[in-house]
Parts: sequence; structure tokens; C-alpha cells
Amino acid sequence: MRMVDLIIKKKRGEELSCEELNYIIAGYCAGDVEEYQMSAFMMAVCFRGMTRAETAHLTEAMLHSGAKADLSSIAGVKVDKHSTGGVGDTTTLVVAPLVAACGGVVAKMSGRGLGHTGGTLDKLESIPGVRVERSVAELREIVERIGVCVIGQSADLVPADRRMYALRDVTGTVDSVPLIASSIMSKKLAAGTDAILLDVKVGSGAFSKTMDSALELARTMVGIGKRLNRRTVAVITDMSQPLGMAVGNGLEVLDAVKVLRGEIGRGDLLYEICMLLARHMLLLGGVAETEAEAARKLERALESGEGLRRLKLMVEALGGDAAYIDHPERLVRTRRRLEVTARRSGYVETLDALKIGAASSMLGAGRARKGDAIDHSVGIELHKRVGDPVASGEPLMTLLINDEARLDEALALADAAYSVGAEPVAAPAMVRAVIDDDETEAAI
Repeated sequence: MRMVDLIIKKKRGEELSCEELNYIIAGYCAGDVEEYQMSAFMMAVCFRGMTRAETAHLTEAMLHSGAKADLSSIAGVKVDKHSTGGVGDTTTLVVAPLVAACGGVVAKMSGRGLGHTGGTLDKLESIPGVRVERSVAELREIVERIGVCVIGQSADLVPADRRMYALRDVTGTVDSVPLIASSIMSKKLAAGTDAILLDVKVGSGAFSKTMDSALELARTMVGIGKRLNRRTVAVITDMSQPLGMAVGNGLEVLDAVKVLRGEIGRGDLLYEICMLLARHMLLLGGVAETEAEAARKLERALESGEGLRRLKLMVEALGGDAAYIDHPERLVRTRRRLEVTARRSGYVETLDALKIGAASSMLGAGRARKGDAIDHSVGIELHKRVGDPVASGEPLMTLLINDEARLDEALALADAAYSVGAEPVAAPAMVRAVIDDDETEAAI
């Protein structure tokens, strides 16, 4: 078997066997397959695609390229949640402790933000003292004790993906459903949980710009989970506008605390998506038999304050100062706050998530490269959503600023994110579909 022959085979659009894909991944990890050969192979995949079986075989080969976490000693059904990336998406910090408060078990290995999307680890690290680089043994101990833990991805899990991910970023091979699906699912499967909830974003601030591409990605990942005997459900949610009204690491921790305190409630988009995801995690974990039962459990966990208590316990377990959960406003103290106001009266027609995320990143809340430092306190507070009425001179958003080096660029981009028209417009549906065992259900 030769790598060049397999590249040519995929270039012709032919299906690769499980044995051939194992050869490619094992050879790449061993150094027998060169970087330029893997680049050529991934480019062929971008143009020719893969069958569902091929994608599952690729995922499995990547999964077996390194160690796998063993969480079998933890009682109960371990549930993980993954988002394909969004703006103002602080759901993990709400959902994970809430599910644990209801008796669920959440063991999550998470990632950092890159570009315009925020990462859960960066949000957690905005709390002084938090250290997310933990061993699998530490993850097990914390989950056994409090029912929930979020840590960084272990370096020895799926080394093939780590190398391929970096190569995709510099060879223009990021936008491929088989490569994205195998990357996500190999890491989720290696993390050792029993069930996986996927939050697949669609819209301007997401990888999937159209519903068709979001459905393809969701169905592919659910199919991989099913094929490899891991219960997997995907929820497709809108990312044409930011999910929450806060974009930035400390700001999003503040928003998460507000949801858990009951200060952000029913009717708010962030709240509703958090509750939807949490209900599905309780169903996957066997903690509830129906959505109605799951909803009742979640309401009790919110009203009793147990969800907030679990977040504080997790922060403490990770070495953080839980006093910042009691006073999260301390996380967002900056040198300057700048309001951006509407130039005309009317209704918000669009609020571009991509532009808002990029503007927040320019202020220092995000990174262009993986090693870049970020400022956890800066970001953007939004005051209006799509469909909201607005008067001329009324604030649309507030920028929280420490470093003004790129302020003009960030301001121009954030300003361009909003458009105001004369006629009322309907807000976009936040939940588009739920994919369970490859079947599309009606939006909730």
C-alpha cells in the first residue's frame, strides 16, 4: 500500500476502505506519511467528500491514534456537550452545573476560542485561580465528588487530530464536513463519555452558513456516534445573531451567573437554548424520561440555587476563587466603556454575529492564533436584538475597552453589524431542528 495511490484514489472520488484509512492515519502519526501527502489527501477530501462509512472509519482511525480516557469508575451515564462554535454562547457554564444539580453526570473536555468564536476554557480562566489543564484522574475525582467538571483536552488523546487540525488551518482544508465531523467526534469519543449532545450552529457567525450544510454536519456526526455505539443527539441552533447579550470571556461568565440566579429567564434566547440543551442532556443521561419531567427538574435546580452552587463547587475544584461567582461584575472592570448608538429610529433588521465576534476579538477578547494572549475583561454588551424597536440616539451596544490599539477597527466593525429599518421584522427562529439517530424532528 502506498500513500500516493490512496491520494489518487480519493482524487478520483473512489471510496477508501477501513484498512486504507487506518494505514493513512497510522502512517501519518508514525512519520511515514509526509505533511505534504496528508495535505494533498485532505484537499482531495474537500473536493470529493466521503461516504458516511468512510467518515466513520476515518473517525475510528483517529480515535485509536492515542490514549482514551477511562471514566467507567464514575457511576451513572456520563454526558458530554459540544458546540460547533458561536458568539455569545456561554451555554456550557449554565447547562453543565444545572444538569449535575438534577442528578446528571457531566464530564467535559473543552477547547479554547479561535478567531471570532469564544472558548469555554477561556471563559473559565477569566476567574482568578482557575487551572483547566488537568489530568483524566483529576477529572474523574471532581466528577465523582460534585457531578460536573470541565477541563482542557488531554494532550495524549487523538494526536492525529491535533496534527491534522493544525495542517488544515494553513492549507485551506478547514471547510470539509467529513474532516470537521471526524475531528469533533474522534475527540468526543476519546473523552470516555457515554452520550454526546451536539449544538450545531447555523448562520453568519457559524461554520455552517446554510441549513443544508448544518443538517449535513449534524447527520454525519449523529451517524458516527450511532455506528460507534455512542448515543448522540444534535440540536441545530441559530447563529445569525449572538446567542447572549454579552460577548467576551468575563462578560459571558457574568451572563451565565445571571441565568443561574434567575435574573435572565423565560423568553430570553440564551435562557431558552440553555434549557433546551439541558433537557436533552437529562434525557440522554437517563435522569428524566420525558422533556416535561426534565423541565420540572431544571426549574427546581434553578429556584433552589443548586445549579449556581454546582458552578461554584466546580470553580473551587479547579482552583478558582468562587467569590467571583458571587460578584461576577468584578470580572469586567475595564479602563473605558464606549456606547454605540442608533443613527435612526426603526427596528433592528440584522445583527451580524460574525462582525460582533470579530470586533470583540479586536478589543482583545479573542485570539488570531492559538498561542495569543487574551484580555478576559473586555468585550461587547449588546442592548438590542433582531426585531427590537430602537429610537435614534438609543444605545445599541457598549464596548468594554482596555487597549485602544485596534479600537477604530473594532468600532467600525461592530457598528456595521447592526442594520435598522423602518418596518417591523420577525426575529429568527433560534432552534431549527433536532437530529436523533439520523432523523430530523420538528424545531422546538
